[in-house]
Amino acid sequence: MKINWFPGHMHKALKEISEQLKKVDVVTYVLDARIPISSINPKLSEISENKPTLYVVNKIDMADKEKIDKILPKLKKKNSDFLLFNSTISGKSDVLLNKIKSLAKDKIERYKLKGIKPTIRTMVVGIPNCGKSTLVNNLCKKAKTLTGNRAGVTKRGQWLSVGDCIEVFDTPGTLYPNIENQEVAKKLAFVGSVRDEILDMVELSEELISTLLKLYPKEFEKRYGSATTLAEIAALRKFVGAGGQVDLERAAASVVDDFRKCRIGKMTLD
Repeated sequence: MKINWFPGHMHKALKEISEQLKKVDVVTYVLDARIPISSINPKLSEISENKPTLYVVNKIDMADKEKIDKILPKLKKKNSDFLLFNSTISGKSDVLLNKIKSLAKDKIERYKLKGIKPTIRTMVVGIPNCGKSTLVNNLCKKAKTLTGNRAGVTKRGQWLSVGDCIEVFDTPGTLYPNIENQEVAKKLAFVGSVRDEILDMVELSEELISTLLKLYPKEFEKRYGSATTLAEIAALRKFVGAGGQVDLERAAASVVDDFRKCRIGKMTLD
């Protein structure tokens, strides 16, 4: 299965991001804690490389904390910082805003000398379904953007004021054309960053089962017992179609949903 998804709105989004970056002081880069390295879009990194960057490792409640702790040092550099986050929990915006201000301290100091409190502008970027819009709504303390547990909900960017001289540009989730590394592509599909409708879900679930058996065999066994194939899981859950044949499509949807909703366990695949 060759995975590649780059609809027209993503092409437009990357162009818009590039144009709006000149107005931006800090890039807020949202990563999915289940695939933090694979959710770094090289095209986004390329066009924003000269900007101070806050990596927000989101969905931390669904991730393997031990693995995350080993990855975090790679995200902290001279011009960048990181923050572990769960954007579905409200009331956490102050920590995020303080990190953004810290990365914009040079501008704040310059304007302070003039007796002016500047407006700090940040752009929120990330792959589809990483929780960007939920994070923006958290910042705004109210729902100002559409959210959904699927790829491609946000279609165009918008500037929003979040108070205290902070403005946020919420962008659509973007991948990149011609994903050559299919291991990365599979991980993106596992977490829902690629639209399910373009995928062979039976094949995807079989790839997911293989990955989880390698990385988290104990957690997998706890969920599915001795079943180690999609057909065995279908039989275990009594997913039977016409003629008494196991329903692989239903089993595939079930396994993928189990992973995405953390029923198998807290996992990080990178």
